[in-house]
Amino acid sequence: MNDAQLHAVAKFRALHESGCFVLPNPWDVGTAIYLEHLGFEALATTSAGFAFSRGKPDGGVSLDEMLRHIGEIATATKLPVNADFLNGFADEPEAVATNTKLCISEGVAGLSVEDNTGNNAALYEKNLAVDRIRGARNAIDASGIPVMLTGRCEAWLVGSPDPFRVALERLISYAEAGADCLYAAGIQEPNEIEQIVKAVAPKPVNVLVSGFNCELTVSQLADLGVRRISVGSGLALAAWGAFIRAAQTIQKDGAFNLLAQNAASAELNERFRGKS
Repeated sequence: MNDAQLHAVAKFRALHESGCFVLPNPWDVGTAIYLEHLGFEALATTSAGFAFSRGKPDGGVSLDEMLRHIGEIATATKLPVNADFLNGFADEPEAVATNTKLCISEGVAGLSVEDNTGNNAALYEKNLAVDRIRGARNAIDASGIPVMLTGRCEAWLVGSPDPFRVALERLISYAEAGADCLYAAGIQEPNEIEQIVKAVAPKPVNVLVSGFNCELTVSQLADLGVRRISVGSGLALAAWGAFIRAAQTIQKDGAFNLLAQNAASAELNERFRGKS
């Protein structure tokens, strides 16, 4: 336990008490530093964004590799960092608890545990999913560091036949099992968002905004009662999109015009000077 982590945890918890804030997702040290420079108040890792940077699919990164990455991001910034901890890198609640302790030791202010098994896009059976959240909660309590636990339901992302019903039931149960924040990745209908916010109140809700629901705005989500907005792999995919389009244009057309909107290397040199 250290004072810096406790301070970050306290700040992170305070951000969830009222209003609505954006929790952007850097995928490496440089993007974390730049997002802090822009004035965001907290950051979250992105499992997909990091995996893609390593030439791996989302979920293809090992526990050790992910822990090192989480620690690098937490060390690179003074802001609170929430770890996208996938399924806790384990199936059984006891193993989720063990890995949660390892994640806490990397200096995070929060972490999320999801109910996606990662196998054939299926959710854990509900009772097991709830016990997994309870295992993470017990590990946090035992650590003496009150990092925020986000219980995340992946019903939309795995293609559940009735994702809203599944997510609503599960998020209520995750809240009862000790999750501090609730998160249904893939939700986009304002009415459904509002119902989930009300169902788990007074606990805060995180909504993911990315390409599939980018018409949503901060003010609209705030009016629905959402406390936290993350972008998941959205920023990483924006960077990949610009890279792919520019590279394809060079290869196919022999043209370099898409490099005209590049970031200025002088600005980045100045921003990162003294950070290493």
